[in-house]
This record gives sequence, structure tokens and C-alpha cells, in this order.
Amino acid sequence: MRCPFCQSDDTQVKDSRPAEDGSVIRRRRVCPVCAGRFTTFERVQLRELMVVKKSGRRVPFDRDKLMHSVQVALRKREVDAERVERAVSGIVRQLESSGEVEIPSEEIGRLAMEALKGVDDIAYIRFASVYRNFSVAKDFHNVIDELGQPENSASAENEE
Repeated sequence: MRCPFCQSDDTQVKDSRPAEDGSVIRRRRVCPVCAGRFTTFERVQLRELMVVKKSGRRVPFDRDKLMHSVQVALRKREVDAERVERAVSGIVRQLESSGEVEIPSEEIGRLAMEALKGVDDIAYIRFASVYRNFSVAKDFHNVIDELGQPENSASAENEE
């Protein structure tokens, strides 16, 4: 693994341990050249996924891009980083286990919205506004109404 500080190709692993419920290996590394310390994460990749954009263009799936999109929706929200990591890992697992190699970008957006719905309502609304391309204030009202329907109607039935 290349050192991110001095670019030396020879780094040493000092500690390895499982992370994210055992689906990832976290490695603490040190560079013998500059003594820089850093952490890497090793994940299993079941298959090489391709994203099919609305234009028909195909690009390799990028977990980091998905993580960035989710983090943008969660900006300035008090959400534990571990919870965000679990949500993104869950989306990736769903994509990989779908059996499909080519995934429409709309499907990734839908899965991200589902995950955000369980993490933070405001992030869900923010993501929906971009994913669904909101153009008027009524669009926000509609998605807020969607947020309240499944949970509230189920809990109202249970109270009766």
C-alpha cells in the first residue's frame, strides 16, 4: 500500500481487525520512510457493477460517489458516521446481491432514498429534492406527506 504522505510503496501493517460487522477489515499502517500512520479498509467486492445513466452511458459503480451523495444529504445533521457507513454498505450489498451487473442510476437513487428514510428525515427530503428534481414547493409537501404515511398509519392502526 502506498503511503499517502511520502508516496513510498513500502508500508507495514501494524494492526488488523474486523469492522462493520465483519464485512470489512480495518488495517492500521505505518510508513518506514516518513513514519506516517494511516488506516485502510479492505472490502469484498462480489462483482464489478456498472451504472447505466439516464443518457444510456455506462460507468463503473463508485462506492465513494454514493457515500459522498449520502454525506451531502446529511450535511450538518447529527448522524453517527458508523450508521452512515452501515447504510451505504447495505445499499452496496443489495446491488451486488441483485444478480445484475448493470444497475440503472434510478435504482441506486431509490435505494439511497430508502436508506436515508431510516436514517434522517431531513436528509431524505434533501436527497429526494435532487433525485426527483423538485421544481416547486409543492414537491416538498408531497415528499413530506410520503414520509409520514407508512409509519403513522401503521402506528395509528396499532393504537386502535
